[in-house]
Amino acid sequence: MKDIKRRIKSVTNTRQITKAMELVASAKLKKAKERVENSKPYFLTVYNTLEKIAKSSKGIDNIYLKQREVKNKGYIVIAGDRGLAGGYNSNILKMAVSDMAGKKETIIPIGKKSVEFFSKRGYKIVKEFVGVTEDLDYSDASDIAKIGMELYEKGEIDELYVVFTEFKSALTQIPKMLKLLPLSFDENESKDNEKKLDLISYDPSEEVALQYIIPKFLASSIYGGIVESAASEQGARRTAMESATDNADEMIGKLELSYNRARQASITQELSEIVAGAEALK
Repeated sequence: MKDIKRRIKSVTNTRQITKAMELVASAKLKKAKERVENSKPYFLTVYNTLEKIAKSSKGIDNIYLKQREVKNKGYIVIAGDRGLAGGYNSNILKMAVSDMAGKKETIIPIGKKSVEFFSKRGYKIVKEFVGVTEDLDYSDASDIAKIGMELYEKGEIDELYVVFTEFKSALTQIPKMLKLLPLSFDENESKDNEKKLDLISYDPSEEVALQYIIPKFLASSIYGGIVESAASEQGARRTAMESATDNADEMIGKLELSYNRARQASITQELSEIVAGAEALK
């Protein structure tokens, strides 16, 4: 009975922790969802503007639009700073590694779990970013974008990808990979749209407009990936902690049932001993 009671106390303490983490994750998830919703309009505007310029202005000499032989790839891999979030961290890291050709790829890890994973396995890390997922500023995304652009300009990488977790709901998070460089767009515009694009003119030129917008596009893409991942992490943690709390409740119920049975058996044994003693005295 003492062992069962000690076990019940231990599980109850654990349940209090998981319940507290569930409530904290729920509060953080609300703020993270708002950040995701606020960032999407800016990203879509920048992307659509960039797409219009690239499609309407053929023959532009821009390094970020040129396709070249792929020898080395660069990856911006966004994971969490903490665990206890179900399969959130492992899913995104597995996806990133599955697309890599060995350990020669260049990595810009974001989040403590991403840094630990790639550093322990000997990958080439350019710069680490820890603690930016929950307290993110747009300048952080701009700094990461600059590093990726410099690597691409120097020829150290031929393609740049951002690997993040897309937030669908508190129960659904999808690992996703987005190609950032070189820029490419689907050629699915109709002839009417192409004519409309031809009517647009840029001052001073399309080249200057692209040079200004491309860094904004990369920074907004990375920013969007980080805020999506942050919301996904809190959603995954909330679900994991809710499940852990439910399991603890179930375990406590079973332990209390075992305790009551043991207590009942002890009482029955004591009564039997008293009856047996009384019969012996007769």
